[in-house]
Amino acid sequence: MTEASATLRRDALERARRWSPFLRGLAERHPDLVEAFERQGSEAALAMADPAELPVAVGLRRARQRLALATALGDLSGELPLEAVTAALSDFADAAIHAALAQAIEERTPGQPVAGLTVLALGKLGSRELNYSSDVDLILLFDPDTLPRRARDEPGAAAVRLGRRLVELLQERTAEGYVARVDLRLRPSPEVTPIVLPVGAAISYYESSALQWERAAFIRARACAGDIPLGQRFLEEIRPFVWRRALDFGAIDDIRDISLRIRDHYAQGQLFGPGYDLKRGRGGIREAEFFTQVQQLVHGGREPALRAPATLDALAVLSAEGRLDEAQAAGIGAAYRALRTAEHRVQMIDDRQEHRLPAGEALEAVARLGGHDGAAALLDTLRPHVEAVGHSFDSLVRTRDRRLSNDPDLLLQELGGMGWPQPAEAARRVADWRTGKARALRSPAARSAFEGMLPTLLPRIASAADPQRALNRLSDVIDRMSSGLNFFRLLEARPQLADLLALILAQAPALADQLARRPTLLDGLIDESSLAELPEADTLAERFLLAVRNDPLDAALDRVRRLVGERRFALGVQLIAATRDPIAIAEGYSALAEAAVRVIAAKVGDAFAEAHGRIAGGDLAVVALGRFGGRALTHASDLDLIFLFDAPDGARSDGPRPLGPTDYFNRLASRIVAGLSVQTAAGPLYDVDTRLRPQGEQGMLAVSCQAFAAYQRNEAWTWEHLALCRARPLAGSSGFQAEVAALIQSILKEPRDPAKVRQDAAAMRLDISRHKPPSGPLDVKLGPGGLVDLEFAVHVLQLTSGIGLNPRLERALAELTEAGLIDEEADPDLRLLTRFLVVLRLVGPDSAAEVPTPTRALVASLCGQSDWNALLAALDAARTRIAARWQQVREGKT
Repeated sequence: MTEASATLRRDALERARRWSPFLRGLAERHPDLVEAFERQGSEAALAMADPAELPVAVGLRRARQRLALATALGDLSGELPLEAVTAALSDFADAAIHAALAQAIEERTPGQPVAGLTVLALGKLGSRELNYSSDVDLILLFDPDTLPRRARDEPGAAAVRLGRRLVELLQERTAEGYVARVDLRLRPSPEVTPIVLPVGAAISYYESSALQWERAAFIRARACAGDIPLGQRFLEEIRPFVWRRALDFGAIDDIRDISLRIRDHYAQGQLFGPGYDLKRGRGGIREAEFFTQVQQLVHGGREPALRAPATLDALAVLSAEGRLDEAQAAGIGAAYRALRTAEHRVQMIDDRQEHRLPAGEALEAVARLGGHDGAAALLDTLRPHVEAVGHSFDSLVRTRDRRLSNDPDLLLQELGGMGWPQPAEAARRVADWRTGKARALRSPAARSAFEGMLPTLLPRIASAADPQRALNRLSDVIDRMSSGLNFFRLLEARPQLADLLALILAQAPALADQLARRPTLLDGLIDESSLAELPEADTLAERFLLAVRNDPLDAALDRVRRLVGERRFALGVQLIAATRDPIAIAEGYSALAEAAVRVIAAKVGDAFAEAHGRIAGGDLAVVALGRFGGRALTHASDLDLIFLFDAPDGARSDGPRPLGPTDYFNRLASRIVAGLSVQTAAGPLYDVDTRLRPQGEQGMLAVSCQAFAAYQRNEAWTWEHLALCRARPLAGSSGFQAEVAALIQSILKEPRDPAKVRQDAAAMRLDISRHKPPSGPLDVKLGPGGLVDLEFAVHVLQLTSGIGLNPRLERALAELTEAGLIDEEADPDLRLLTRFLVVLRLVGPDSAAEVPTPTRALVASLCGQSDWNALLAALDAARTRIAARWQQVREGKT
């Protein structure tokens, strides 16, 4: 022991004896613990606080005294940080509750195990942050089938008897003191329900009738004693009630309102200084906790890592995950430590559940006990922390914008002031919405939230490129919603989302349609992560597989559709918000589709194997072609796929209904296609085109690698080899994917008659122009000098030279350019047309003939051009060069 630590311990003991009557009495009753603290420190003192070998009622009370003394001395000496103190107090409470319950069961049913009754801890015990002198907030639940009881006892009555005895053993005051004060008022409807509830009834309550504030209470819930597995199963059942994927600003409003009501109720404890309520005052402990829990409720439904029950842990993870400013999180954390520490020292004076700073000499005693020079020094230490927490919590209480007037003339003036070019039309829409005819606006709560949202959204729509079109789409969205309450609240609470929504309504009808079908898509845009670059396909597939690992197939298909829909929507927003190059967005669409294919192939494969088993040594590869193979999908692209398999000769699957390889893999491939393309309750996923397989629609869906190789080498048309230039294996074992990729490369590298390739390609291109003519002058895919012409030119060069055999056109072009087979401007031309196609598929998916005038500036900007005329000139120039290249290639002049 160093002299410094000895000095700190002596000083802590001296302050405890001088300023705290409670600690002075404990030190006199437990000199052995004091001696251990002085000689060996706080950890040794804590080790002596275990319950003695005495009857439960006496042993727990003596242990509680020793724990109170040990933790107080560890706190006052600085040897135990706040987390260690609260953890020790919480662990003792857990053990004491369990011991008391075991005693109650033993008294009623000797020899029976502790089963069938679980104790849930909420509040500070739930998060292992128990106060020095605190109630324990408990919920008691029982299982009628496993509860120990006498034969004549009805389960509910038996459970209540056990609950009453548990409470008595814990909180009855004897000559030895008490163990813990018990508060059971957080159970469902405490004014009318028994103190112990059937677990089934509790689940039903939280699934259907619970109040919003109870969600926040269960952030810190855990099974702390009794039948722990029973409690854990219950908490898992109600987890969707606590952590909702759809943001619920109504719940967050409720939590804020609770704290504001607490401020009002404890008005005399709001002013900082003597009499200040450390727990309930403005800037106090409760507001630090509520502020943290609001951040968790906003993001925790989608991000399980943010669900840490303890306040300090939650602040750390919110900061680490970028959901809370690092400095703000650190400030609230420091304030929480300071306020909790001060609260503990108030309670150490007389072991009372007190949260107020006292006045006069009593405040001086609290300050001196904590090592401060006096009351003024204590207040000076706490004041900045209180202000920091109060300021953060105040930021949650949004100031509501003034509602729009109900007077028609005043409403016209207000809308004109927002910049509406035709305020009368906007006023007519508002009046129509106010009739409540739309299903989403029928409830009073929805109409109130809608009125609160309008002053936020309408000025932003007024400043859009085409306000009237955006207003019409907003009306469509509202008309198609089944419920709009959270949608409206979200827009009011997050004005930056109103900016994005105005952009979507004005520029992206496809996204507006998605939003009307599924308003919760807006939730995904709540923070900056929605505008971040999408992970690679491998990472996405891992995340999707993790999300659906325990789901049956139908549920997994629904979940994948929701996950893909959210990310596809976010990619579209990134595109029109100009946060990513359209080419990067096309790669993102492709990575998303690839992840979906892998996950659905895996889940469908597992479900198929339950009936038919697996083929030892067999494998199925899913191969992408076309724009999917080239990683250049648009918002509206379908997926070109073929299926190749391999299996040993004579093999059969090992399941209850065995199949040979051809039947097995064709049925499996068919189910994968259905998994990707069939619309479920969660909506559509992708259209799948399998016509590029051998023999087209007349051929089998899945073919063996040997049959595929033979067909490609002996029977395939030139156009099939051209299509194979963009083939890329996506799913199957990594080894089999490599085999398939090598097979495709070997087929593409086989010697060919260049003249025949050029002749066949030219005939094929002419045939396409006859059967699929361009949809208008801006069809940069099928029109003259468009992407199809460039693709034909590249694929002919690939097949005739064996150079640049990469499914990604830009990489193929790089190799062909280096070999001198194509000019350097081919790559910029490809990129310009690809950008235009990706943008147009989103902002004008129904037509390539005309782009609405208000959208033209956005399209030009996203394509890297100064204005619409400059874009048209650049497109014309690029298409002229592409047409010339294609002519040179088909004439063999390269």
